[in-house]
Amino acid sequence: MTPRPGRTARPTATRLLLALAAAGTTCVLAAPPAAADPARSLDWALGALHAQQAWQVTKGAGITVAVLDTGVDGTHPDLTGQVLPGKDEVGFGAKRGDSAWARHGTGMAAIIAGHGHGPGDEDGVLGIAPQSRILPVRVILEDKDPLRQKARSSRGDALPAGIRWAVDHGADVINLSLGDDSATAAPVAAEDDAIQYALDKGVVVVASAGNGGDAADRSSYPAAYPGVIAVAAVDRHGEHASFSTHRWYASVAAPGVEVVIADPDRTYYNGWGTSAASAYASGAAALVRSANPRLSPAQVKQVLEDTTQDKPKGGRNDDVGTGMIDPAAAVAAARKLKPAPVRPVPAAYAHTYFPPGPAPEAAAEDGSRLLGDGVATAFAATGAVLVALSGLIWFRLRRG
Repeated sequence: MTPRPGRTARPTATRLLLALAAAGTTCVLAAPPAAADPARSLDWALGALHAQQAWQVTKGAGITVAVLDTGVDGTHPDLTGQVLPGKDEVGFGAKRGDSAWARHGTGMAAIIAGHGHGPGDEDGVLGIAPQSRILPVRVILEDKDPLRQKARSSRGDALPAGIRWAVDHGADVINLSLGDDSATAAPVAAEDDAIQYALDKGVVVVASAGNGGDAADRSSYPAAYPGVIAVAAVDRHGEHASFSTHRWYASVAAPGVEVVIADPDRTYYNGWGTSAASAYASGAAALVRSANPRLSPAQVKQVLEDTTQDKPKGGRNDDVGTGMIDPAAAVAAARKLKPAPVRPVPAAYAHTYFPPGPAPEAAAEDGSRLLGDGVATAFAATGAVLVALSGLIWFRLRRG
């Protein structure tokens, strides 16, 4: 169900640098100092997103981001203390410690709320909202889980159930780094209803736009549901990634090429995909919510769209939405906004377009009479005359 990001294992700094060079990056990367951590040294996304500037205001404290995914390894050194007790809506498949458990979800959680590790937290992945908390909800299995096909057929309610559970257990933002853009993909009423439930409760919903740009380029759900912040992927130059689905529902874009992904096996990966882009956008939404907690989901979406960098010609296109997110600018704009209702209240008419009718006579004791006794009697007499006349006319016509 999920468009899984590309992943290439790189356990050492030398191998990671060689991998990026072989991948054809146009940006020349200098070798990091011997004491530097390769994961941190090669994480270009935080600089592109002006994270340090945003962190002068907030790092996401007080905000809970639900990661609906393959599970999250809360013991990972980059996430210790950040992961809340969660829910497994699947109920079978790989277990903790298996190679096919929680890899994708752990990577997304670290992009959102990773705090690094080691002396001064200078090693590992630093998330875009490092003081936010992660609420893990397992709704899908890893691609390589032997039971994944069974999960598709027997637990189709896992995603909508997981969304509702996350809302009811304190989520402020929901990250959906998953989707269905297959040939049979179509909106599912239960998923749409669950997302609208989240939005009605004031919870921001973010989803990956899809990884079908190189193929059929079909719409992906849940990204295409109303109210969702659908996130496309861009590279380090702000250019649309060829694999990123370009469709009408794209809201914004975020880094999704050659980003550093944390794994439960304590290895870091060079990854790609709109999954990562969605995680960065969810972290940005957490920063916005932390700066102004009372903003509605629609306002959070709007402020992320309005403050993007590298805006396309005309202000928006299907490749990148309104452009790559700028969390620092979004946080600054959010602090100036006045919170609005979750669902806008329809404006009352300024004038009465039809004058009131005549005041009715006093009603009968049983409340059923709307006309005065005199008027009713007159109507009754007139009716009797008309009935008699119609009978006489019918009789004469019949004789004729």
